[in-house]
Amino acid sequence: MEGDSVTLHTRHGKMMDNDRIQWWFKNKNTLIAEINVTANSVTVNNNYDRRFRGRLKVDRQTRCLTITNIRTGHAGLYGVQTNRMRKTFTVIVNARLPVLVISSNSSQCSSLSTGFNPNSSQTPHLNISELCHTCSDSVHCCDSVEAVIRLVLSALVGVAAAAAVIVLVYDIRSKRAEQDF
Repeated sequence: MEGDSVTLHTRHGKMMDNDRIQWWFKNKNTLIAEINVTANSVTVNNNYDRRFRGRLKVDRQTRCLTITNIRTGHAGLYGVQTNRMRKTFTVIVNARLPVLVISSNSSQCSSLSTGFNPNSSQTPHLNISELCHTCSDSVHCCDSVEAVIRLVLSALVGVAAAAAVIVLVYDIRSKRAEQDF
């Protein structure tokens, strides 16, 4: 999810004295971090294409790569390579969905629809008295059936939009991964 941190683990045994660990993005020509055990150095390329500026962290002990405050531009194929192994990761980043609010107010009824994000475990807490108020001079009033239909339709549109974005990003990333290898 955008704004979160993601850590990619090597799950590699003890480092040897001559180990060199390289983290790359999208293809092997784009080195974003390197650990050189012999030189006891860690090099992080935070300025690659400006997208990683200040967001990459490498743990010297675990050799894990962490991307903080991740964005959709960070989605893609990542890889780690040592003298003895090579491993790839596909990172998918979902955009945070905005809260969709559709309301209809009148002196007789109020309806409120909020966007639903299936990729978030957060539940918004709403105070209905702050969000909905009655209007004495309203021209149109919705009955309960219309309110339910509007609520269901707006939830379906939100879920469909999120699913379309996820499928599109996955398809693009899969095609790029095939081309890179």
